[in-house]
Amino acid sequence: MLPRQQCENKSKVLVFGAGNFGSCLADHLADSSHSIYMWSRSEKLVKHFNQYHRNPDALQDHQFAQSIIAVGPEFPSAELVRNMDVLLFAIPTEGVRETLTALKPTLDEAQLPLLIFVNKGIEIKTRALTLEIIADTCGPEIARVAAFISGPSFAKEIVRRQPTSVSVVSLSPSHAEQASQLFHQPWFRCYTGDDPIGVELAGALKNVYAIAAGMAAGLGFENNTRAMLITRGLAEMTRIGTAYGASPLTFLTLAGVGDLFLTCSSSTSRNYTVGYRLGKGEKLDHIIKTLGSVAEGVTTAKGLKTIVDELGVAAPIASGVYDVLYEGRAVEERANELLSLPPIRELDLSVEGGKPAKRLMEKLGLGA
Repeated sequence: MLPRQQCENKSKVLVFGAGNFGSCLADHLADSSHSIYMWSRSEKLVKHFNQYHRNPDALQDHQFAQSIIAVGPEFPSAELVRNMDVLLFAIPTEGVRETLTALKPTLDEAQLPLLIFVNKGIEIKTRALTLEIIADTCGPEIARVAAFISGPSFAKEIVRRQPTSVSVVSLSPSHAEQASQLFHQPWFRCYTGDDPIGVELAGALKNVYAIAAGMAAGLGFENNTRAMLITRGLAEMTRIGTAYGASPLTFLTLAGVGDLFLTCSSSTSRNYTVGYRLGKGEKLDHIIKTLGSVAEGVTTAKGLKTIVDELGVAAPIASGVYDVLYEGRAVEERANELLSLPPIRELDLSVEGGKPAKRLMEKLGLGA
């Protein structure tokens, strides 16, 4: 096992969410000698976790750090929140707005904790990124200093201390550095950046391309096809992100190509599994009912379709996934259509656009 680096500053951290990722990050931070509280809506989970230090709903085989205290199902009190140095949000994107709305009255803006978000996805109804949801619910001042962590990081490997690296970003470089220092260990390396819009888009979009990779495998296609989908998926992600207003370089980071590669090449990826089973002929409703966990790419594909149409960007793979999920198209038929498209220029980034990012920056008080 890699040697642990001692943290000079011990932090009190409240984790919102006790699923796979929330639990594994709570365990990682507790192993770095931080004081960890983990909130869950499930009274059964809270009681079981505090008694046995095991999560009955996630990573069931893992013995969690004895120092982690599960809290809930009531929403964390103002007293608890105001005693925290860090608030870590590991809940689905669809639940972020509700959680932050409930949290806002408990925040002491004079002594604001570091807010870190690890969710990946686009809010379906509004097509908002988490950065915008924070601004809507907590105000632009808080959004400007929020940090985001993303990258190739399966929870089951993190709890086994398998070497992992992630991107840690914020519009405020000092807050990105704070989040990096909190998490960094030899087995969990952190690299900072300042493009949360690009990182959020990459984290959401890669799940759609993982479904495509799974579909290809389900149809019986092998390594050449997977490499093609990862590379052309990266090209589409970069094209969409650049048109949105993100930096194209962000899609070459751990949060971009790193996460895309992992999610598209692992049979344990939830989104890959959805695609694989679709490729084998199963119906989406049955897959969702029996999957046992959330596959964010299914909902993201719907929001992404609207974004792509509004931007006027060519995204044939993403559009193909949408057609299978929501238009009832057959996987094999839609795959044949994609493969029959005429040849095009390999690299074609938008030189104009960026209006969504510009609008968001203006909302945050950072417009030109």
